[in-house]
Amino acid sequence: MIVEIRDCFGVGKIYYSKHARDEMENNESGEILDREVYEAVLSGKVIESYPDDFPYPSCLIYGRTRKGRHVHVVCAYSAVELIGIVITVYEPDPEKWSDFLRRK
Repeated sequence: MIVEIRDCFGVGKIYYSKHARDEMENNESGEILDREVYEAVLSGKVIESYPDDFPYPSCLIYGRTRKGRHVHVVCAYSAVELIGIVITVYEPDPEKWSDFLRRK
């Protein structure tokens, strides 16, 4: 799924949910920008998969921005609409994540 999502980012076929936009704007360490989400997805890897999510299967991607910011992005892919969907975005709390990859 990450290949399809990256392809969607590459051609600008990405939809951000209202929840994702709210989380990006209200992040404790400062706003998370669209370009940072893009960088994190392109450099990242899937650390959790949610194949039973409705209406689309989704996954949690961990990546870093060019400036080294740690970012988690929950994305889905619509094979019917050929679009990537950003469900939420946040900076992982080191108190809750080991190496930003595994839940504590």
